[in-house]
Amino acid sequence: MQVSSLNEVKIYSLSAGRSLPEWLSDRKKRALQKKDVDIRRRIELIQDFDMPAVSNKLKVSRDGQYVMATGTYKPRIRCFDTYQLSMKFERCLDAEVVTFDILSDDYSKIVFLQCDRYVEFHSQHGRYYRTRIPKFGRDFSYHYPSCDLYFVGASSEIYRLNLEQGRYLNSLQTDASENHVCDINSAHGLFAAGTIEGKVECWDPRTRNRVGVLDCALSSVTADKEVEGLPSISALRFDGALNMAVGTSTGQVLLYDLRSSNPLLVKDHQYNLPIKSIQFHNSLDLVISSDSRIIKLWNKDTGKIFTSIEPEHDINDVCLYPNSGMLFTANEAPKMNIYYIPVLGPAPKWCSFLDNLTEELEENPETTVYDDYKFVTRKDLENLGLAHLIGSPLLRGYMHGFFMDIRLYHKVKMMVNPFAYEEYRREKIRQKIEETRAQRVQLKKLPKVNKELALKLIEEGEEESQDARKKKQKKMPNILSDDRFKVMFENPDFQVDEKSEEFRLLNPLVSKISEKRRKKLQLLQQEEALREEEEEEPEGKPSDAESSETSDDEKGWVEEVRKQRRLLRQEEKVKRQERFKEDQQTVLKPRFFEIKAGEEFRSFKDTTKRQKLMKKTLGDRLQLEERVGALSVHDTTVGSKQVTFKLKKSVQQQKQQDAEKHHHEERRKLRRSAGHLKSKRGRGRPF
Repeated sequence: MQVSSLNEVKIYSLSAGRSLPEWLSDRKKRALQKKDVDIRRRIELIQDFDMPAVSNKLKVSRDGQYVMATGTYKPRIRCFDTYQLSMKFERCLDAEVVTFDILSDDYSKIVFLQCDRYVEFHSQHGRYYRTRIPKFGRDFSYHYPSCDLYFVGASSEIYRLNLEQGRYLNSLQTDASENHVCDINSAHGLFAAGTIEGKVECWDPRTRNRVGVLDCALSSVTADKEVEGLPSISALRFDGALNMAVGTSTGQVLLYDLRSSNPLLVKDHQYNLPIKSIQFHNSLDLVISSDSRIIKLWNKDTGKIFTSIEPEHDINDVCLYPNSGMLFTANEAPKMNIYYIPVLGPAPKWCSFLDNLTEELEENPETTVYDDYKFVTRKDLENLGLAHLIGSPLLRGYMHGFFMDIRLYHKVKMMVNPFAYEEYRREKIRQKIEETRAQRVQLKKLPKVNKELALKLIEEGEEESQDARKKKQKKMPNILSDDRFKVMFENPDFQVDEKSEEFRLLNPLVSKISEKRRKKLQLLQQEEALREEEEEEPEGKPSDAESSETSDDEKGWVEEVRKQRRLLRQEEKVKRQERFKEDQQTVLKPRFFEIKAGEEFRSFKDTTKRQKLMKKTLGDRLQLEERVGALSVHDTTVGSKQVTFKLKKSVQQQKQQDAEKHHHEERRKLRRSAGHLKSKRGRGRPF
């Protein structure tokens, strides 16, 4: 069982863990369960709750006893009995199921809409009847008072099939080119169909007239949302007599009151994926909407996220078990996921033991492996004086650092800095005092780091606020008030070094404004040191003089740049002279080079010859090679030139070749001498 938490809402995944293949025998499955700990510890809530390849749709019967799922491959339907916690039956079909519905309280009456335009009716024993609709269907709804099935699909017509009379009735003609989804309100019987143009058409089944049209595509486009194409309706669900939720293909969910044409709330999934399903949880006023990537649970009044679930595989359908906190999902994977969220409601009666399990888990939370270890970097180890432990079993390498025992870390930390607690206590006392001071009347106080930059930003902010008041514009936010840049004025590592070369090249203009700002900064520092409560204005020139000075500075910025460049050249010249003096003082020592085995040292002239040869052109090199005899160039009969190269032999090859020649000559001499001796013996032998 995997446990995840988001917004302090615990989510238990009951289908986590390894699944066993279908083709294994019962004996092998039992043997695996004995050997493998992961398989033995997993929770299999419903036995074989999966499909061979992919699951498409999930439904729960009205009595809550049966969970039915369709999938591929081959196209099939599986019915699971929750009282027995196992599969009741399985039926294979001729074509893939687009959607289905359970008409009875149990599994005795089921309607399937298939991808080949066929509509199948199943009873307890199997297929009861099969008929065909004129166009490809995408969704259907059942109107209980009149026993009518309404089919929508790749057509502007809504087909009506009466199950009592067993015949098709007159179709409903819509203004849309295609219809994607439909739903019937159980309170008053209003029929709604979602179109490809992003509209919802509402019909009254009693009069067969259209009573209203909602333009959801226009309402789903907000100011901060960029939509590439026309949003079509991908999901539709009624909630009570007056509320309706509409899902679009661009990832928005719109909540409507049927008495208004404007949505009450627009919730964006931020993934630009079509909304697959919408469910309502009335006890907590939640909406459960899902696309192929995520399931989001959010408040239908405020739109605030309650929690979310992100499965490993893409989602095809979501089914909420009635009056409980259990969710089933059909995925692009063989296994169908089961999630239990205790906050939504209790566990169903057939698995009431889940409440006891979750309570025990909450009372005794398991400690993770990383709770007993501390992650440290190389810099932390050097500060603690433990760099010599790198490579030992006490440190386990992980990414850019190491894991070490938390007890060892605390012990070493106490030895290195025994007064850490006192410093921590003083820092906390200082923070408390600062919090109490913040409630008083505050003076203009500069931060400890980058004081001059902060003063510049304050002055620019005041000027911008004055301009905004005059022009009646919106005031832009300041960096000082932004928490993202707070560390820049607190951490000394972010202090701007004005003496560095980069700063001087980027900011060459050291004008009178900066000098005046420095004077002002000194005055402010004196005020902070004396802790005066009244603000004293620093002495300086009037505003007119300031403006004139700034204009002069802007005119003379070229001279300042040249001046900075001259200073940098002089500094570089001084550095060069210092380096030259250091080079003169150093005494060069002879260096020795080792020659590889099998090579002979000739002279340093060979390297110089090679370097000279590399500098020459290809033509000159060819002429040299031709003189030596390494290549020959001659004209062919066709008129082009032909070049043949001869490889130079190395010293080792030459030695080897000479040794082979010497060996062959010795063998020839031996053969000749042996033949001469034989001829002599033959002559001196008597007959």
